[in-house]
Amino acid sequence: MSCSVAVSSSPVFSPSSSLFCNKPSILSPSPETLTLSLAHSKFPSSSSLSSPTTAQSSPSPSSPFRFRLQKQPTGLSSSSSSSSSLLGSDQALGSGSGSGSPQTILKRKRPGKLDIPVAEMSFAGVAMTPREIRRDELEEEREGSYSVYCKRGRREAMEDRFSAVVNFHGDQKQAFFGVFDGHGGAKAAEFAAENLDKNILEEVTRRVDDDGDHEIEEAIKRGYLNTDSEFLKEDVRGGSCCVTALIRNGNLVVSNAGDCRAVMSSAGGLAKALTSDHRPSREDEKNRIETLGGYVDLCHGMWRVQGSLAVSRGIGDRHLKQWVIAEPETKILQIKPEHEFVILASDGLWDKVSNQEAVDIARPFCIGGMDAPKPMMACKKLVELSVSRGSIDDISVMLIQLGRYI
Repeated sequence: MSCSVAVSSSPVFSPSSSLFCNKPSILSPSPETLTLSLAHSKFPSSSSLSSPTTAQSSPSPSSPFRFRLQKQPTGLSSSSSSSSSLLGSDQALGSGSGSGSPQTILKRKRPGKLDIPVAEMSFAGVAMTPREIRRDELEEEREGSYSVYCKRGRREAMEDRFSAVVNFHGDQKQAFFGVFDGHGGAKAAEFAAENLDKNILEEVTRRVDDDGDHEIEEAIKRGYLNTDSEFLKEDVRGGSCCVTALIRNGNLVVSNAGDCRAVMSSAGGLAKALTSDHRPSREDEKNRIETLGGYVDLCHGMWRVQGSLAVSRGIGDRHLKQWVIAEPETKILQIKPEHEFVILASDGLWDKVSNQEAVDIARPFCIGGMDAPKPMMACKKLVELSVSRGSIDDISVMLIQLGRYI
């Protein structure tokens, strides 16, 4: 049996291929014949399968296949011959054995593009936008009263929260504000933002007479402790630092537990810290922890309670509750005309921006001038400054204008 297969410049039959070639060169201008010996193959007798013509053209009875290399077209450059060799196998499959039949070049088509629809993320059949899935920024403003701006750091989800209650009991001169910095998750900060104001205002209403604020500090303390005990019953991990400002009867009552801070701008733009951060590096906090049987250790350049937490007070933190207490420190002062505004912020700001810097940046947006005050712009400028200095923490800044509460 023999057959003729036309191969045009196929890279398979290169000049260096001596396995199938009986002749010294296969690149001669005239067609050449390559003989393959398939001694190991068994074929039917030539009398039953081959014609007399093919039998006579066969160079050897043991070579049933004959490969004929077609002559290259004249005038074809060397560069085009190399590129045409890539299509050699396709041309061989599509060309006829007759010299008069034109060659048909089979071209491989690229498959069409696949359009894969993007499905919206949903839960329980309700579509959610990316902003609902992960909140990167929060802002809220009430003209003439307060402005707050929160920005997520490098954590997977923002753990800072805030609360604001104005016109308490229908009185425009009473209000409550708070900033909460969660750690180990946002559950404690969320719980404090939803419940601390209610617990404090309930205690204030129950304990404090309308004629005076003699027990206001104790009322706020009970509000903090009640919120802490309620959160511990939830059996949820994590904790939260807090800073709050209660305005009542012309007084500003500022409290904190943890490293959230309150700073006031007085006449002339003088910054005054109204709280002191609760950190294990404070001598009195360290002594209190060690007296209760705990210890303070220096880990990665920061003092930590039991080598774990970098704050010594806060809401939650069940596993450290023996040493990390929720009792706040409180300062009370009467609001005067020289008191301009108060900044409540998480440590994401204060770790990178000093008290006086914060007041200097915020004051031009809040005090006088030809333009209307823009306290929200002041909050955003402070956050941008902290981020530009390398802060990777969540940052929350609240600015309270004190003029309306005098």
